[in-house]
Amino acid sequence: MSMIKKITALPTRSSALAWAEFIELTGIAPDRLRELVSLGWIDVGGTEPERCVFRDADIYRVRKLERICCDFELPVVGGTIIVDLLERIDALERQVRALHGFEE
Repeated sequence: MSMIKKITALPTRSSALAWAEFIELTGIAPDRLRELVSLGWIDVGGTEPERCVFRDADIYRVRKLERICCDFELPVVGGTIIVDLLERIDALERQVRALHGFEE
């Protein structure tokens, strides 16, 4: 009787996205994405579109940026500053909640 090893674990889903896939998921214009990459606001594997690799975590950031820029008619640089500040506030709030847990 032959034993066949049953594989129960599925491969881990990649968190890396290609240029076209990232544009499709975020709805961002390619020119705006190039601007964000050139600003260094999004960390990618290169500056050439076909060589860039995006993190799936940046989808939320870019969508938030797009909403803020469109809603308030802001340039990209202004939107990136706001998103960065919102992320810092969120991180500080998490730290405060964690510290409150230690005090109680």
